[in-house]
Amino acid sequence: MPASVQQYRDQLEGRSLLVKNVQVLPIEAIVRGYITGSGWKEYKSQGSVCDIELPAGLRESQKLPSALFTPSTKAEYGDHDMNIHPDKCAEIIGKERADEMAKTAIALYTKAAEYAAGKGIIIADTKFEFGVDKEGNMILIDEVLTPDSSRFWPAATYKVGAAQNSYDKQYLRDYLTSIDFDMKTQIDLPPTVLDNTIKKYIEAYVKLTGNRPEL
Repeated sequence: MPASVQQYRDQLEGRSLLVKNVQVLPIEAIVRGYITGSGWKEYKSQGSVCDIELPAGLRESQKLPSALFTPSTKAEYGDHDMNIHPDKCAEIIGKERADEMAKTAIALYTKAAEYAAGKGIIIADTKFEFGVDKEGNMILIDEVLTPDSSRFWPAATYKVGAAQNSYDKQYLRDYLTSIDFDMKTQIDLPPTVLDNTIKKYIEAYVKLTGNRPEL
């Protein structure tokens, strides 16, 4: 902390953050370790994910030969993100920055996936966001490896060839799909859907950290 803040350490320690203003890069840095979701949908129709050609014969939820950097545009509020080929990412933010983003995102995913595997959780895919500070350094921003930005699957029930049980917001997505939600109208979620979503998030948190949150 700056010296001007350190003098108030006894009041601020443990209840404050030092933040930095950055320029947000307009890319969702998605890394996929397994083929599922929109990636599976594209693969079924054209044998690729983000126009990256993949081996034939992959099955739903199968582990990919290696983790893939599959970026998307970062849409304005209310619009949909669009999956793009990594080459398009380079056109948007420059090749050097795109290469740095891909390398960093894959390294973060790989480290996290290895840790989660030891806790009985498969991280099928995840999303990172990056910004650039005044010195030109690319830094990790926003949420990291949460159920909102990742797919967490219980390893104990994992089975190739079908959609998986999950600890993430896929449960909520499935409910909205079942009622043909138009993604525009404001609705009240049933208490059971809210409660079950919260329970899934808490279960993932407990498995990954060994701690139980106070509610």
